[in-house]
Amino acid sequence: MGKELAAVFPESREVFDTADEVLGFPLSRLCFEGSESELALTETTQPAILTTSIAALRALAARGVDAECAAGHSLGEYSAHVAAGTLEFHDAVRSVRERGRFMQHAVPVGEGAMAAILGLDLERIEDLCREASGDGIVSPANLNAPGQVVVAGHARAVDRAVELARGAGAKRALPLQVSAPFHCALMAPAAERLGPVLADVAFHDPRFPVYANVDAVPISDGDRARRALIEQVTSPVRWQACVEAMVLDGIDTMVEIGPGRVLSGLVKRIRGDVATMSVSDPEGVERVARSIGGRS
Repeated sequence: MGKELAAVFPESREVFDTADEVLGFPLSRLCFEGSESELALTETTQPAILTTSIAALRALAARGVDAECAAGHSLGEYSAHVAAGTLEFHDAVRSVRERGRFMQHAVPVGEGAMAAILGLDLERIEDLCREASGDGIVSPANLNAPGQVVVAGHARAVDRAVELARGAGAKRALPLQVSAPFHCALMAPAAERLGPVLADVAFHDPRFPVYANVDAVPISDGDRARRALIEQVTSPVRWQACVEAMVLDGIDTMVEIGPGRVLSGLVKRIRGDVATMSVSDPEGVERVARSIGGRS
């Protein structure tokens, strides 16, 4: 993850070096050489993804590529705020390390779960979650795209919701391999612990709007950005609404920055008329720089 970026672009290598220094351990080694089991720990995964994303962002910026606005899915909202200047990278990587640790420890291993439900509308899934909640907490956690919703909560309640969704005609309803039930009420202890951490971090007014996960409203105020990052720990990620809001505000091209292309696929499902590109390696950096007017 990010190894080629660091090898090719000095500005990307500097991002990894900063992360190593701030965190006090060789995150770069884990990104470049770590095993899946090492990277699977959310307190490692979150700073690793953030660092790789910002390494790609810095390479794009060095080639004259900038944004009109930004949004991020869950953890990605921190990357969006670094891009907008709301957060300094060193503060963001330190904060997401703590965020990952708090979220991992909020629910004992095995007690929480998440599941993807495909082919049912949100209102129907909300009804199923209410019915399944007799076995514990379960609620929509990621509102990703039309007909694609992830639910989270107590494992037994999630299992029940999956059974109900299959009976209701869902195209697919399957458990996800995750380390904790993110973006639901069970994450309240993590949100409480994250609040004081972010209270000690300087938040600036973003230089361009950042669309918040919690309500898909563009943020232009640093204090609101801080509150939204705390609120999103227990709130569903409204990714579909974020994409639709950006399009309504005139955005017709979206660039996914960081490992993977999942968000690009979701954008196409939400709005097939939006052009999408992804950047996770040097080739992607050069391609985007050529395509949208930067310099290679």
